[in-house]
Amino acid sequence: MNRKKFIKGLLATAGSTLLVNQLLAGTDPSLRGLVPQPPLLLPGDIIGITCPANPMELKEMLNTQRLLQMWGFKICVGNTVGQQWERFGGSDAERTADLQLMLNDPSIKAILFARGGYGAMRIVDRVDWSAFQQSPKWLVGFSDMTAIHCHVHTLFGIPTLHAEMASGFKQQETISTRSIRYLLSGNRIEYTAPAFGQNRKGTAQGILVGGNLSLICAMLGSKSELQTEGKILFIEEVNEFKYTLDRMMMSLKRSGKLSNLAGLIIGGVTATRADNEMTFPMSVEEIISEKVQEYNYPICFGFPAGHVPNNYALKLGVPHHLQIESTGSFLREIIAPSVVPPVQPIEDSTNNNLMFGHLPVNG
Repeated sequence: MNRKKFIKGLLATAGSTLLVNQLLAGTDPSLRGLVPQPPLLLPGDIIGITCPANPMELKEMLNTQRLLQMWGFKICVGNTVGQQWERFGGSDAERTADLQLMLNDPSIKAILFARGGYGAMRIVDRVDWSAFQQSPKWLVGFSDMTAIHCHVHTLFGIPTLHAEMASGFKQQETISTRSIRYLLSGNRIEYTAPAFGQNRKGTAQGILVGGNLSLICAMLGSKSELQTEGKILFIEEVNEFKYTLDRMMMSLKRSGKLSNLAGLIIGGVTATRADNEMTFPMSVEEIISEKVQEYNYPICFGFPAGHVPNNYALKLGVPHHLQIESTGSFLREIIAPSVVPPVQPIEDSTNNNLMFGHLPVNG
């Protein structure tokens, strides 16, 4: 691969060597039995970074380089980093080729997308996914990367990671980036979200799917259309008109995507753009609640994921347990008990809504 830069990482403390790639089937038919996952990362593994959407300059990679090296990984910076064509990180052909090389390269164990914006949808059908199907690896990103999450889940059933991208890495590790490290390294995380007035109490089990609302709607009617029946749907959105949010939620409702869910999780959703014609009368929470009022599955509002300061990493395509009580909401991955011991929550002092369940596994 003609890479602009290859950065060697530092070896970290030896971590888990056990591949936790089977999940508890449970009694819910939506769990589909055991779900294989891409291999977990070990110290010295290579993470590729590419720009399938908006551009990113090489100098903007310093925070990402620093943290990934601290975690014990090596970095392969793709040819699209530092490139720009129109509003994209290179032409469609260049972005496709860069992603293709990383998908095909067996030495690259995960791909961290550089930045969102728009563009992944333009190349997702150009990519040959056959090598990825034969040898899956973690694809990490959110926002516009929802196009890739939906495509991979619907066509191949391979889990992906909805999480912060390279553009969101700070000089110091944040909860957002720490959650990526924990999940890629084989630790289970149990998340908690505070009580919210519009929450609907209950318990659900199902495969977690979703991402950015605009992109989920953009996939409707295509071969990448997200199938939601019996699943826990997660949605998030940023900087939209309220009437646009209403229209997108109506699209999901009319297409049947909201009718047979196991549960619904609402991450960060903001309507910060001012309507030019007239004020939309409903709040964001009322817009969403109205579309699901006839259904009886549990609903969690205000979950810390998406375009919010604490963007917790989520394993999409993997069975989860969702529990919503009057005191708050709880989300955890379902893992076969024969493989993984019970979670041992570790409270994070910077935010009491996140518990990292570090799982000491034997290698």
